[in-house]
Amino acid sequence: MSPAADIVETISTRKATGEPFVVATVVRTVAATAAKAGAKAVILPDGTISEGWIGGGCARAAVLKAAKDALADGRSRLVSVQPPDALDGQGVKSGEERGGIRFAKNMCPSQGTIDIFVEPMLPRPQVVIFGASPVAIAVADFARRLGFAVTVCAPAAEQAAFADVDRRIEGYALPVQEAAARYIVVSTQGRDDEAALLAALSIEANYLAFVGSRKKAAVLKTVLLEKGAKVERLERLKAPAGLDLGAITPDEIAVSIVAEIVATRRAKHSRDAAMA
Repeated sequence: MSPAADIVETISTRKATGEPFVVATVVRTVAATAAKAGAKAVILPDGTISEGWIGGGCARAAVLKAAKDALADGRSRLVSVQPPDALDGQGVKSGEERGGIRFAKNMCPSQGTIDIFVEPMLPRPQVVIFGASPVAIAVADFARRLGFAVTVCAPAAEQAAFADVDRRIEGYALPVQEAAARYIVVSTQGRDDEAALLAALSIEANYLAFVGSRKKAAVLKTVLLEKGAKVERLERLKAPAGLDLGAITPDEIAVSIVAEIVATRRAKHSRDAAMA
């Protein structure tokens, strides 16, 4: 198997595991450089290059820094490593970004230019649903259509209500840490509300909402606080769930919830982009 085929297989395998990583691809070289256009490397979150080759130390530090940033904000970027006189000729400094390009200084004797595209490979964001109410079933359907990975947490007898999901968990025991962003919807409809909410509040999430009235949520918050739930996480609990669309039917309520999840997710990306 050729090196190119090896790295394609590595990328495919790592995608299947759901763990985040970065693919760095050399897209252009000028003058003498160790790597050539088309060369690829797989970079892990700890900065290890697990597979491939993108050149020596001249570009390594800049690419690893860009890879770390890409994993943090989910955005691809182009890194242009150039000799000092080339940067001076364009009026840019090492570390500066302009027109979507991050510039870096090449201090190697080759004095060549190498442009590298850095692309984060992140696991699909998850919508995690507690319960098997009509709203929960509709949320699962709409979330799948929008590309979310859907996890359903419900008793075994209720799992059959969901036709097609990515993962099923009997009960409410979710892994504490996962690589993907998690958007949690508790829609237990009066059955195991407290148990489901306690489980949901025990983990980190980008969004946590309860399908129920504001009054019911207030009562549950008091009970949960007495049972040891953290105040700061209770304050993040959105209830009632969803955008205020005047929704009435389960499908309408589900639309309002998934819309709020999308708005939450995109707002984070917008903030990250503004801070970059």
